[in-house]
Amino acid sequence: MSKIQDDFDLIALLSEDSWEHNNHYHRFLLKQAPSHCVYALDIGCGTGEFTRLLADRSNQVLALDLSPNMIQIAREKSNGYTNIEYQIIDITKWYFPAEQFDCIASITTMHHLLMEEMLHKIKRALKLNGILIILDISQGDRLRDVLTSILAVPINLMLNLIKNRHLRQPRILREAWAQHGKNDSYLKFSQIQRICSSIIPGCIVRKHLLWRYSITWKKQS
Repeated sequence: MSKIQDDFDLIALLSEDSWEHNNHYHRFLLKQAPSHCVYALDIGCGTGEFTRLLADRSNQVLALDLSPNMIQIAREKSNGYTNIEYQIIDITKWYFPAEQFDCIASITTMHHLLMEEMLHKIKRALKLNGILIILDISQGDRLRDVLTSILAVPINLMLNLIKNRHLRQPRILREAWAQHGKNDSYLKFSQIQRICSSIIPGCIVRKHLLWRYSITWKKQS
């Protein structure tokens, strides 16, 4: 995990407030979240953009990230949010308290972890009727996935131009992401569906256009 921490410490310093593939889906993710939470958890919170959205509908949000630089920036950007607690945590070593959270969210963090193990821990930590929300990246394994990825390329360029006034991120940031990506690996979408149906039956697993998938699940027993 130290390599991942180093990568995101650098990416945190290079990143800018702009449209990107994750925050493109924030509105969708919020629609899946409870209208009000007593206690929410954000796993892999980064600079806290989605954390702050959760905080607007929660009494308290605990936001965890491996990167000290990400957490520092998140705290700076969250000045005035008295209901957010940021902690530098290696989530693989963190003890998940039982039945504590009304909502648990995780954005592009799951592919760094053992999915089966993490889902069991999250399932235990959710309260009855609590909601799990995941957005992450999968490896395509069907012709439809390949076609969707091809279609996403021009749409991504168009959205970058409209939202950010440029076609691509700055080169130094692209290089940092490319370096990080050399060590990334992704489960196939069909593998994710099988794992989820086994551990959190009744969940909804959706494939999205911009190289993302989502999982939503309500704990009912």
